[in-house]
Amino acid sequence: MTTKKPSLPIQLPLWLRLRDDAKLDNFYAKGNELAISSIRQLFEEGERFLYLWGAKGTGCSHLLQSACHHAGTLGKTSVYLPMDELIDYPVELLENLEQLELVCIDDVQAIAGNSQWEEALFHLFNRIRDAGGRLLTAATMPPRQLSIQLADLQSRLSWGVVIQLHELSDEEKLTALKMRAHVRSMELPDEVARFILLRSPRDLAAMFSLLDKLDDASFTAKRKLTIPFVKETFNW
Repeated sequence: MTTKKPSLPIQLPLWLRLRDDAKLDNFYAKGNELAISSIRQLFEEGERFLYLWGAKGTGCSHLLQSACHHAGTLGKTSVYLPMDELIDYPVELLENLEQLELVCIDDVQAIAGNSQWEEALFHLFNRIRDAGGRLLTAATMPPRQLSIQLADLQSRLSWGVVIQLHELSDEEKLTALKMRAHVRSMELPDEVARFILLRSPRDLAAMFSLLDKLDDASFTAKRKLTIPFVKETFNW
């Protein structure tokens, strides 16, 4: 009698990759220290289910991708799934993921009201629990405020630790922006950082995206980051 081998997780879209710069060490953690420490402790004894929530740009996506990178440094298998980008894919994407040691589900609010996805995520919770795995989820609001129709799923989302990510003050955003520039080996003068903060969208994700574009533009043009160069690059 032969033993049937377990199926492998379904092939994920090729474009679905982790950001190289999404690391725990370069996340400006002031006010959100509990989230960082909880992620680091996922592979230690203790809670295996963690739910992060916060407004757009507070860092949920960064932390979930960072958790996958952290898992890799420990020799653990993981996957990151942003539901707002995968909602039109078949729910079979969640099949067999319990074989991985960490599953990170981002933007859970995107599946609220979608009965197929709600049921698929509910069953994934149960399989991960039974397999002894770890699940890190994130959304823009706490579990009880999500428009989830499946009551059992809403209950599952409250398993473990629920942590709110707090938005940074303007001065803290400046520090985070300069910290990200330093990681990218960019010289970002204070006056330029403040100008970006003044003119850009208020969330950090948008600011970091602008910083990436500035890095590419300054490298191509062989020019330093100055306010006139920023104005020229973004037509501000």
